[in-house]
Amino acid sequence: MVYLAPVSTFYRVYQKKSTEGFQSLPYSVALFSSMLWVYYAVIKSHSYLLITINSIGCIIETIYIAIFLFYAPRSAKMFTLRVVVFLNVIVFGLILLCTLLLSNGGMRITILGWICVSFSVSVFAAPLSIIRLVIHTKSVEYMPFNLSFFLTLSAAVWLGFGLLSKDKFVAIPNIVGLVLGILQMALYCVFREPEPPAKSPDKGLPEHAVVIPAKVVPTREVHPVDAAGGREGVGDGLDRGSLRV
Repeated sequence: MVYLAPVSTFYRVYQKKSTEGFQSLPYSVALFSSMLWVYYAVIKSHSYLLITINSIGCIIETIYIAIFLFYAPRSAKMFTLRVVVFLNVIVFGLILLCTLLLSNGGMRITILGWICVSFSVSVFAAPLSIIRLVIHTKSVEYMPFNLSFFLTLSAAVWLGFGLLSKDKFVAIPNIVGLVLGILQMALYCVFREPEPPAKSPDKGLPEHAVVIPAKVVPTREVHPVDAAGGREGVGDGLDRGSLRV
């Protein structure tokens, strides 16, 4: 559900053919974190749930980033490409090589686990840039509520899973995620614009007032008498019906 939460956001991007003020950093970091957790789950035996969920996450986050790149302006597009290449190619490649070549067995799992913890915290911290934007603009337009809600819910569920499975590497980052998720939802409640009340057409009138439709009164056409007749001509004309109605 967390991975599907931004669907409404990207549907809006598709409709408007623009990324507007949305940022790609949370999705780039989320892709990197999912890749790390897949690697961690492969190294650690019997972690099929982690493998399944994070593999799906990798696919979905890749689709989101592709849509963002298609509709983003040039500057945002170049920034996103640099982040993706740096995190998901260079940094992930270095982590892969170092853990495979310089460690083995339990030590490899421990090192990789702490790496996953640090970058999972960064996933939850990535929306902090959006939080800063919300506080600055006093608007939650670019902080989708669905994403904040499902991140909070996911953090709570994974925290419970980590505690039950006694996996501290799963539990620790989700404590941070739960706190930051609650913070985002609190900001949404504070800065959300209330819906304007429906306006009544008779607003402002006293209760006993009655609206009477205007009645069109026909006007009479007055034809002046000939000025050459002088004042007396006017009187005569009036008597003779020169003033026609």
